[in-house]
Amino acid sequence: MKSKIENINFSQFVNQSIPFEILSIKELYEKLDKTNFDLSKPHRIEFHALIIITEGESNHNLDFKDEILSPGVILPLVKDQVHSFNKKLLVKGYVISFEESFITQYLNEKNLFHFLHIYHSPSILIGKENLIRLNPFLQTLQNLQNDSNNNLKAEIVNSVFIALLFQIKRLSIYQHKIFKSQRFKDFIQFKQLITEHYNETHNVNDYAYKLSVSYKYLNDICKEISQKTAKEFLDSWLLLEIKRNISENKYTSQEIAYKMGFNEPSNFIRFFKKFTDFTPNQFKEKLVK
Repeated sequence: MKSKIENINFSQFVNQSIPFEILSIKELYEKLDKTNFDLSKPHRIEFHALIIITEGESNHNLDFKDEILSPGVILPLVKDQVHSFNKKLLVKGYVISFEESFITQYLNEKNLFHFLHIYHSPSILIGKENLIRLNPFLQTLQNLQNDSNNNLKAEIVNSVFIALLFQIKRLSIYQHKIFKSQRFKDFIQFKQLITEHYNETHNVNDYAYKLSVSYKYLNDICKEISQKTAKEFLDSWLLLEIKRNISENKYTSQEIAYKMGFNEPSNFIRFFKKFTDFTPNQFKEKLVK
């Protein structure tokens, strides 16, 4: 790979009094162009974001898959995802960036459930005709961002942003399936435990034990929410994180193997080839092309 993928933290390009920023996509392109940062090169974000498309058509590469951008398409981006914009500015819309803790620290349990539900969705379609219903929230967020009065600013921004997410969820053409609160919370906790312990164990029984639930229960909620068994979900998460590590071009295959919790590099190579038909090194070469 000719160059490694850059990790982008929130404060790197943002200068706001609170860890939250709303920009038009055009403003984002212009802002980063002045810093010589190329949005079309894959980069790994260390914060959350929300992309709202209002006009035009383009594509957005998200974790090695192309997402089609068109009016009414909304992409929730989560920390650690690798993504890139089209080289040419072909769409209009908004990019909202924020630290997850800035949002979650103010939320009650019910609203946190809805936030996590939306940010579990790879993309959302609300329909071009519904975009006008988002304008009051977007305009209010822009006005707040430009307001020099910081008194209760964080709390108001948080409330307006959550209201925007509620409106998006309400207008979604592909209506979100309503999961039982406890089952969804357990699924999210399983996901979180994987990110904390993947280098220690790849055994689903260990995660069920950490959650104090049965293997069957964990398997059932994974099939209900992700349409994958618990083992399939764990494997798909490991595979994606391996691809992200390879794309960063900072580690050897052996280093990634140990980092990801494989005791033997040969087991790591077999695992990766099983799902991709490529060895890790072949995948790295493929990324360059």
